[in-house]
Amino acid sequence: MAISVDMFFLDPAHQGTLQGQIRQIVAAAILSGRFRPGEKLPSSRRLATHLGVSRITVTLAYAELVASDFLTARGRAGYFVSDEAPQPPSFQPPAPSAPPLDWHGRIAHRRPRAAGPDKPRDWARYRFPFIYGQPDRALFDRANWRLCAMQALAPKDFEALAADQYDADDHYLVEFILRHILPRRGILARPEEVLVTMGAQNALWLAAQVLLEPGRRAAIEDPCYPALRGILDTTGADILPIAVDAEGLPPATLPDGTDVVFTTPSHQSPTNATMPRDRRLALLSRAREIGAVVIEDDYEFEMAFLGAPLPALKSLDRDGRVIYVGSLSKALFPGLRLGYLVGPEPFLREARALRATVLRHPPGHVQRTAAHFLSLGHYDAQVHRMGRAFRERRAVMARAIEEAGLVVAGRGAFGGSSFWMRAPEGVDTDALARTLRARDVLIEPGAPFFSGPEPPRDFYRLAYSSIDAGRITEGIQRIAEALAEHRGNWT
Repeated sequence: MAISVDMFFLDPAHQGTLQGQIRQIVAAAILSGRFRPGEKLPSSRRLATHLGVSRITVTLAYAELVASDFLTARGRAGYFVSDEAPQPPSFQPPAPSAPPLDWHGRIAHRRPRAAGPDKPRDWARYRFPFIYGQPDRALFDRANWRLCAMQALAPKDFEALAADQYDADDHYLVEFILRHILPRRGILARPEEVLVTMGAQNALWLAAQVLLEPGRRAAIEDPCYPALRGILDTTGADILPIAVDAEGLPPATLPDGTDVVFTTPSHQSPTNATMPRDRRLALLSRAREIGAVVIEDDYEFEMAFLGAPLPALKSLDRDGRVIYVGSLSKALFPGLRLGYLVGPEPFLREARALRATVLRHPPGHVQRTAAHFLSLGHYDAQVHRMGRAFRERRAVMARAIEEAGLVVAGRGAFGGSSFWMRAPEGVDTDALARTLRARDVLIEPGAPFFSGPEPPRDFYRLAYSSIDAGRITEGIQRIAEALAEHRGNWT
């Protein structure tokens, strides 16, 4: 199995040479068990390009690792983890660099409450569906998913498929998350620190139910994912909307007494702002100062087709206060409903117990099918295929928006799947959406993303995840025509 180049990150604060840092990354990964004997390393050319260093730097680092038996060179085939490499020691968690958070004082229990869907059910019948979060069947590898589903029905997988695992998850899926997905975000974790969920929304619900109760205070981004406010309303906690700017959530505006902070640093939802590294460190510092827990929803990190995404906020956490929320549904298909939580064991124990009271665990067959799909490389191929398609659609939409004279209020720095738009003053995008629906165009009005009784009415979101590139330009033209005809006349 080939090791992805995305597993490698250079630390700007590292004191040694680049060559030494690459050696250390590989050796540490082997010693931790993340890189295993026989697995192939990225080529020196590809790794050099990914890290932005010279190829000779990577070649020399690999040569030193060969000399010390961590790697072996196989002619023109490349470099592989050596069978003679040192065996991983039993895992010992690193010593915290700051006093650990007192999780026992953070746990609260609430009864679960359900929230209804807010997406149009008939979106597929519209010719120009600029809506977020729906699948494009042309991009999904249904053939290999079907084969993986059949493989999950094999006798050797029957226990994972059919048994009641109580509060446990499919170990095969958890292992893949630990070894292949989290390290791409700069996160190292143990099985006890991962919980599989029924999508990211279920993960957010679990976190909210465990950490919040009446009298506690939760800070959310404004605008934000609308369902998050519904989730937090079920806890009885006080909700503190924090206005975002071009770099996401401003840490300095977090008030004293905040207990939990919900943030989307990779792709702020819905503005697409990416939080830079300095602000991420400032957010962690402010959270430490006020004693807050941070819930990181790593929204759309896989859709970074314009450049490598920044390491996750969780990767910078040194005192165990960040809970990481990830999703497999965005890169595969929304109906999969598989996500995961990563956090300290005291929190995970409570979240696991709460999940067990509601649904035990996500279905075994779904978990095992996803595990096969991921481990056989189909997931990486899927992300690559979506990245190519989204890159083309984004370029087409950007040109169409510019030619039509529409205003972009926010776009993802590394990719994403949507544009955050602003209509001319006086335009109510709820009314605009109703007019456009009659013209076979779907847009998402922006008001539901904002907090407060009188949210702005002139924002809207245009997604390109569910529409073919060939239909984007005409759809944008219809939006521009509707705005030109009725500007200032909305009621």
